[in-house]
Amino acid sequence: MLKLPTQFIQSVSCCTGFDEEAFLEAHQKPSPTSIRINPFKTTTLNFNLDSQVQWSDKGFYLNERPNFTYDVLFQSGCYYVQEAGSMFIEHALKSCIDFDATLLAFDVCASPGGKSTLLNSLLNNESALIANEVVKQRADVLAQNISKWGTSNVVVTNNDPSSYSEMANVFDIILVDAPCSGSGLFRKQHDAVDEWSLDNVNLCCQRQKRILSDVIGSLKQGGTLVYSTCSYSQQENEDIADWLMTEFELTSFEIPTQKTWGIVETQSEKHQAFGYRFYPDKTKSEGFFCAVFKKPGALDDHRQYRKYKTESFSPIKPKEKELFANWIDNLNHHVITKFKDDYLLTNQTVLDFINRYPKLYLKKVGTTIGSLIKEDVIPHHDLALSIHKSKQIQTIECTQEQSIQFLKKELQIIDGQKGWNLMTFNGFGFGWIKHLGNRLNNYLPNECRILK
Repeated sequence: MLKLPTQFIQSVSCCTGFDEEAFLEAHQKPSPTSIRINPFKTTTLNFNLDSQVQWSDKGFYLNERPNFTYDVLFQSGCYYVQEAGSMFIEHALKSCIDFDATLLAFDVCASPGGKSTLLNSLLNNESALIANEVVKQRADVLAQNISKWGTSNVVVTNNDPSSYSEMANVFDIILVDAPCSGSGLFRKQHDAVDEWSLDNVNLCCQRQKRILSDVIGSLKQGGTLVYSTCSYSQQENEDIADWLMTEFELTSFEIPTQKTWGIVETQSEKHQAFGYRFYPDKTKSEGFFCAVFKKPGALDDHRQYRKYKTESFSPIKPKEKELFANWIDNLNHHVITKFKDDYLLTNQTVLDFINRYPKLYLKKVGTTIGSLIKEDVIPHHDLALSIHKSKQIQTIECTQEQSIQFLKKELQIIDGQKGWNLMTFNGFGFGWIKHLGNRLNNYLPNECRILK
C-alpha cells in the first residue's frame, strides 16, 4: 500500500480542488497507460486503443500496458508513450497560437521528448523547434526520440538555460516544463515519495525562477510562454504564476476547458493568473499543472535576421544536392547543409537560427541524411526514421520476428537485393542493412539496440 507523507498532505490541503480522501484512494489504484499517435506516421497498431484522451486529438488510453520495447512500431516512432495530463499542452497551445504561421518554438527542459514531439507535431514545415536539455545523457535520449518522430525542422541543444539569456525577442513560443519536486508522479513512481520534502519544494521553486529568468528575455513581444510541472505544490505552480506576472508583466491566458474533463481551474492569489490542475481522482491522469502567458506587444517576423559575415551552415550547391535525389522525397522543398562529413536535411528557419547563435552546443540539427564517399551516399540511421525519405529507396519488409532480430543485431540473413536496404515493418523504416548476397551488414547504432 502506497503511503504518502503527512507533511505533503498538509502542504497541499489548501490547494484548490484537493480532496484528501479521494486523492489518497486514487493513489492505491494503478496508473493509466496512454500513448500519443505520431500524425506523420499513422498506421494500425499492434494493440487495441481503449478510449481517447479528451483534451488531445492524437492521445489514447490502453487497457493494459504492452511491452513497448518489443513493439517495432514504437521503435519506428509511430507513437510516443506519454502521460495523459501532459498532452493538455496540445490543447492549450492550439487555443492561443496560429500554427499556420511560420513560428520558432523553444522547449527549454525537453528530455525525454514527449512535449517536444507534441509541439513539433503542431508546427508547419517552415517552422522550427529548438529542443534543449542541460544534462548530456538526457540530451542523447532526447535526440534519439526526436529522430524517431521523423521530422527535419528540430534542433537539439545541450546547454544550460543561461546560455539563452543574451538572446532578445527570438522565440514565438517558449515551453518550460520545469524540474520540480515530482509529487504528481507518486502513484507512477513510488520512489518519488521518498525523495519528496518541503526543502526540495523550496529548492525546485528557486530553480524554476532561475530557468524562467534566463529564458524570458528570448520570448518575443506578443509571444506565448507555457509553464508546467508534475507537482501539486502551490509554491511551484500558482506562486510561480504570480511571480511571472509581477516580475515580467506577463498576461495570463485563460484556456477553454470542459467540465467533463475533470480539470480544476485555479487562480493565483495575487494576480488571479489562470492555472489548470490535474488530480488522479478527478482526471484519468497523473498530477500535472499548466499555465499559459502572453508577453505584451505585437508579434513580428522572427526571420528578419541580420546576415553574418561567416556562417557555419549554408545550403550545399545544387550539383551536390542532386546526389541525394534518390534518397529524399520532394528534394527541392528542403535545405541540405553540411557539418563535418555529414549532410543534414532541414529548413531555412533552422539554418537562420543556428547561424545566428553559433555558440550553442548542437546535439542534433534536422535529419542527418548521411555521408558521401565519392558520389555514393552512406545513409545515416536518422534517414531510416525520416518522414522525408524517398519512396524509391530499396526496402525489405520484415516480419515481427525478423524486425526484433534486427533490433537485437542478431539477424544473420534475409532475402533482398544487394546493396543498401531500408528495413521496414508495416511500411515504416527502422534501420539499414547492406546486403552482400551471402551475408549482410547491420548498420543499427549500438545505442538503438534492444538489449533485453
